[in-house]
Amino acid sequence: MNIAPKHILSILVSQGAISQDSANQFELDALNKNIPIDEYLFNDSGLKKNVVLSAISTLYNVPSIDVTSAAIDPQALGLISESIAQKYTIIPIAYEPKTNSLTIVTADPFNITLSDFLEKKTGKRIVFALGYFEDIKKSLALAYAQSLSPEVKEALQEVNTGAPVAAAEELGTVIREAPIAKILSTILEFAVKSRASDIHIEPQENKVRVRYRIDGILQEKLSLPKGIQDALISRTKILSEMKIDEKRIPQDGRFTYRLGVEEVDLRVSTLPTVHGEKIVMRLLKKTGGLPTLADLGLRGPQLKDMEEAISRPYGIVLVTGPTGSGKTTTLYSVLTRLNKPGVNIMTLEDPVEYQIQGINQVQINPQAGLTFATGLRAFLRQDPNIILVGEIRDKETTQLAIQAALTGHLVFSTLHTNDAATAIPRLLDLGGEPFLIASVLNAALGQRIIRKICDFCKTFYEPPEEIQKSIRDSLADLLPLKYKTQPIRLAKGNGCKECAGTGYIARIAIYEVLKVTPTINKMILRSASGTEIETEAKNEGLISMKQDGYLKVLDGITTIEEVLRVAEE
Repeated sequence: MNIAPKHILSILVSQGAISQDSANQFELDALNKNIPIDEYLFNDSGLKKNVVLSAISTLYNVPSIDVTSAAIDPQALGLISESIAQKYTIIPIAYEPKTNSLTIVTADPFNITLSDFLEKKTGKRIVFALGYFEDIKKSLALAYAQSLSPEVKEALQEVNTGAPVAAAEELGTVIREAPIAKILSTILEFAVKSRASDIHIEPQENKVRVRYRIDGILQEKLSLPKGIQDALISRTKILSEMKIDEKRIPQDGRFTYRLGVEEVDLRVSTLPTVHGEKIVMRLLKKTGGLPTLADLGLRGPQLKDMEEAISRPYGIVLVTGPTGSGKTTTLYSVLTRLNKPGVNIMTLEDPVEYQIQGINQVQINPQAGLTFATGLRAFLRQDPNIILVGEIRDKETTQLAIQAALTGHLVFSTLHTNDAATAIPRLLDLGGEPFLIASVLNAALGQRIIRKICDFCKTFYEPPEEIQKSIRDSLADLLPLKYKTQPIRLAKGNGCKECAGTGYIARIAIYEVLKVTPTINKMILRSASGTEIETEAKNEGLISMKQDGYLKVLDGITTIEEVLRVAEE
């Protein structure tokens, strides 16, 4: 496209994306480099590509789509062959049967010759949407290579996707038919292959959206016709042993799915929404074993401090962080390490996520009167050595956990706090006496999960001086010696087939381990604030989560953007 620099830059200024001075500088730089203004804005301006896309789409009054985050409709993908898509660098992204229109993402939405050719080829009305050329190229191979879309497309051809099935007796037949079973099986298979932790099946006004949480980030991967919504949801509810005729209240269930040698437990939850029941499935692997503390990301002084805390015969060890920060996985890793024939380990969980051989695991059931508090009271009569309480959330549980630690038991639990130091004031808020907390608390560990850079497309670069300064200032004495005399080099992933174009594969945790030293003990006795405790702990050598993240950045494990995403102070 031949874009007039002044027009596109004035739109960016009016949208508040850049200042007028920056606009003048961009125009001059593009002229000096002798490249089109859109190419300069995408590659050299430092602006996010969706900001540039939005400005161009405003200028030409055409829709824009970011193909890296958009769901691809398998029906649309099936209407244009991969060879044609590759030849013209286009991605069919959505098909609307009512209007017989096919939406295609292209870097040149004004190519009338291509539009006419595709209309004759497909027999559909073609609607072009603007996309970033490099993203289209990168996403093309991934879109057609995914086993998800072609298989679902085949299954959709077998099932009637017109009006939703209304009669219950008809529904019973449809949900047992091969096409619906195949669609659900394909959704589950893709989740296992792509290492997803959750699947979201979300009814919308005119479609059903399927999203996957991969490495902690929700990604839209599939768009299904509205007509199969009831059958797909009912099929899932039958497998999870839920009531298929109850659609007004939330339900919970679980089932097991096997793919080759891999076996996965699925914890299923339904929720009524205005467009139908939403389903979320949490995937819990039964095969492959649990990672060690070192595998999770604990190392050096932090690993040593944690090992000291868990090797004591009694006391409390707390793991803190928000929901989804990997607290349970860390605790399971610790229990697996301590699990020996001569030790009685008992856990009280909500729910039991992984079943560990040789450990007595109990799931709480509030309806039956089995809560964390009543379960913990019963545990003390079961002669345990080590107790895991899934979460300390009320005064009674707090006092019982402290009592258990005082009577010679090693107690592990989690708290919802932002960092390790805040765990102590939180225990005081929950009714713990300062002198008792001081005598039983071994350590508090704070954690977050970050994505690891894909090893298949990892490249190294020298970051701008301000980023280097930020890392040096944050790490101070922890900065590796070699970077005191030479520039810092960081790693990033360029995106490839292995990582689905994200630049990341798998996850690792960043930690801070707060040891309860004699000085910290005195601060607990006088009910010091979390900030005071953290300041003293740093004086005594505490490595904060952000510092641990920066050390992993310097080791080429993750990116600085990931650390700042989860641990910005």
